[in-house]
Formats: sequence, structure tokens, C-alpha cells
Amino acid sequence: MGERSDHPQGPGATDNPGALEIEATVVLGIRVTDWPALRAAAVAAVEELDFTGLDAATQRMELLREVQEDPHAALGALLHPDRLIGALPGIEALGGTLELSTTEDFAPDFAELFPLEGEDDEAGDWTLTPRTACLLHTQLLALGDAAYDDLDEHGDEPVIEGEEQDWAVFARLPQASWRMHPSWRRAMARAFDDLADDLGLGEWPLPRCPGEELALRLALADARGLLSSQPQAVADLMGVLPADLYDYDWEGCIDELLGVYDMAGQDPDEDSAARLERLLAATHPEGWFLTYDEAEEREPGRGYRR
Repeated sequence: MGERSDHPQGPGATDNPGALEIEATVVLGIRVTDWPALRAAAVAAVEELDFTGLDAATQRMELLREVQEDPHAALGALLHPDRLIGALPGIEALGGTLELSTTEDFAPDFAELFPLEGEDDEAGDWTLTPRTACLLHTQLLALGDAAYDDLDEHGDEPVIEGEEQDWAVFARLPQASWRMHPSWRRAMARAFDDLADDLGLGEWPLPRCPGEELALRLALADARGLLSSQPQAVADLMGVLPADLYDYDWEGCIDELLGVYDMAGQDPDEDSAARLERLLAATHPEGWFLTYDEAEEREPGRGYRR
């Protein structure tokens, strides 16, 4: 016969006769709705951590940099098993891992974010419809991806006239920007994401600087082109989103979304495309991301998708 154990749950149990070892699996679906708030909470969590090793200060600085740039890292700092278990009474952590991934098929609920009928709306008022918002959101994200891909492939290489086909995004911008450095190109890629984030929060994507205005114009052109060349693909993308008279009203988008904020020294009645062209010609590309005077500045520490 085997040796008898005095532990009620076997020889490996704790000396506490009431203790149980439990493996818990938790699957969470999370939508980041306020990146600055998430980042601030993650920074505070990292500041409270105890780092061990030869260079604890460097470890802390590196983790702080990560959580300030990447929502995945920020969530990792806040949802780490040791931190979660430490907040619960009567238990101790025996180990664990945390895996984070982005859901590829996630899409905002544009029908809820851009309702077609509101109590304050007057009949006949132009509105950004769910289907238009969805298609614009898709094109902005696609352009952001393509801009980051350009950056990964070309780095600080200049766009060369005659070789524009080698670039997905940056060759489509004014030639004054063709020799800009990688940090500038990351800022341009982020402009697409910033406008897509506006849509994901139910806000009209009103460009707050010349760079964002360029980004939105590209997205509008691509959305128009996709609808013309692949109408069935667009219909499949829309799914059950409600249809409306103002769906895909690109001229309305140009009138209502572009040129909203006054540009210094420009005629407010001038065509928005002409105003932007004039402004870009008079401004070094480094200034294309300076916020318009009347626009709210975006969170400066919001980081980059890549």
C-alpha cells in the first residue's frame, strides 16, 4: 500500500487545510475608447511596480516607454495576473500568463454611432450616414496600414520621380514631402488613424491640421474609387447597416468635413481644395501637423499604431 498522506487534498496541498488550487481561464473582449486614460492608468501602474536586477531604473523606463506607445503594452501592465491577484483577498498567485491579441474582424457599430434620425435633427439636414462612415473608416485604416508598410519597406528613402508605383501612400502626397524623414512619415500614418478613431467614437472626422486634411482627401478619393470599381465588395462590407439618401455623398463630405477650421491668411469663402493647396505650398511639411487655431489639439502622447 502507498504511504498515507495527512493532507486532505494530497501530498502537494498547502498546510492550510482549507486551501484549494484553482486554474482560472478568463477571456475578455475589450474596446479601447479612451487611449489617453488607459495610458495614464498604465503609467501609474508601472510607477508602483518593484523592479529587480542590475539596472532596475532602465527596466522601468523601458516599460514606461512601451505603455505610453502601445495599447497592448498598457493593457498588459494593468491586467498582469500578479497585479490582478494582488487585489483579491484570501488568495496568492501561483503563476500565470497573459496573452493579448487584436480582433481582426472588430468594427464599430456605425448604425449606433451615426443614427439616421435624432430628436434635434431637422428634415433635410446633411448628415454623415452609417454606410458613409463605415466606408470612410475602412479606407482610413487601409491607408494607415499602407503608410506604415511604406515606412517599413523604404525607411528614409526618398520618393523618386518615375518610381511612384513602388509606394502605396507617400508618392501620392505633394512632392515637397517626398524626402521627409521616417518620423514625419509615421506622423502622416497616424493622421489616417486619428481620423479613423474619430469615426470609431461616433464623431465626424474633421481634419485638425493640413496633414489630416490630406489624409481625409485621400480616403474620400479611395472610397469613391472602391464604390465605383467594386460595388459588390462595398455592399458586402455594409452588411445590415441602414441605407439612406445621403449614403456616399462625397461632395457633401467635402463641403461639410473639409475646410471647417479657418486657415491663417486664407479667404474663408475660397474652395477648400484651393485653400489647402495654397497653405501647403507656403508651409514646410514639418508644419503640416500643426493644429489649426480653432481646432482642439490632439493628445500629444497618444503614440503610434506601429
